[in-house]
Amino acid sequence: MTRIFSGVKPTGHLTLGNYLGAVRQWVAAEQEPDEALFCVVDLHALTVEHDPARVRRLSRQAATVLLAAGLIPEKCTLFVQSHVDEHARLSYLLECTASDGELRRMVQYKEKAAKAQASGEGVRLSLLTYPVLMAADILAYRTGEVPVGEDQRQHVELTRDLAVRFNQRYGYTFIVPRATHPVVAARVMDLQDPRSKMGKSGDTGPGVVFVLDEPEVVRKKVMRAVTDSGEGGVLYDPAARPGVSNLLDILAACTGGEPAALADGYTGYGALKRDVADAVVELLRPVRVRHAELAADPATVEAVLRAGAGRARAIARPVVDAAYRAIGLLEP
Repeated sequence: MTRIFSGVKPTGHLTLGNYLGAVRQWVAAEQEPDEALFCVVDLHALTVEHDPARVRRLSRQAATVLLAAGLIPEKCTLFVQSHVDEHARLSYLLECTASDGELRRMVQYKEKAAKAQASGEGVRLSLLTYPVLMAADILAYRTGEVPVGEDQRQHVELTRDLAVRFNQRYGYTFIVPRATHPVVAARVMDLQDPRSKMGKSGDTGPGVVFVLDEPEVVRKKVMRAVTDSGEGGVLYDPAARPGVSNLLDILAACTGGEPAALADGYTGYGALKRDVADAVVELLRPVRVRHAELAADPATVEAVLRAGAGRARAIARPVVDAAYRAIGLLEP
């Protein structure tokens, strides 16, 4: 039996990109005869300037959306990262295994550090080291598969490297995991800037569709999506025609089609946008309805998270204790 682990960071409202690139995979994964753990990784939200109350609010909202999207507590383990101490315990051991150079080469660190410096903010050390914490999130559960979006591939590769290195130096302790990705829409792009990822952190503009957006808001954002100039009509070419290709990727992910084949059915952008808007609205409708029900009953969500943390702790503690012994620390 394969153990699956993945997490979502509460730095903003969950987007269509989060749903298509990760969450929907999670719901499918829990239907398989494998063990699945899903986590709201709130410690990762502390790597940049943040409002503590907002982090708490978004953590609760993220857990609620995951349940609304179809995660079933009886079939998977859903919990909050900071509720299980083993994540932080293991992170330091892996910091002692990682190198400064490989962390500074991480693409997201370079991008976020440059953005922070450009805005006059300091760059927190945790921004550099959080990929190690992410590795601890995964390795603490002897995870076999990590369903993630395309932008997290580098982080899973670092996790694999650290697992192999630790095992070679101190004896076999961790399973070396692998990343899994959806076939299409692994990385949904911003509707107004189709060469940039549709991100949730600090984004409120018209290019980002949020899971909890009202239908009329979704339609407005999709209908105003940037397309591409050039002849040839509706073509699927992510390099040369990123705007229309992003819309085709979204439509394919919503309907189960294939982007290039879907392009053949359109002669203009208007019809494509209308179909994309309809598909997104219908895809997200049941999630919005169920979220409203769960939000009105917060005690149920809190009970799920408490039970999930207990199950997660029971799995992670013996693994992390074994890592402490392997690296040379005395038992208490």
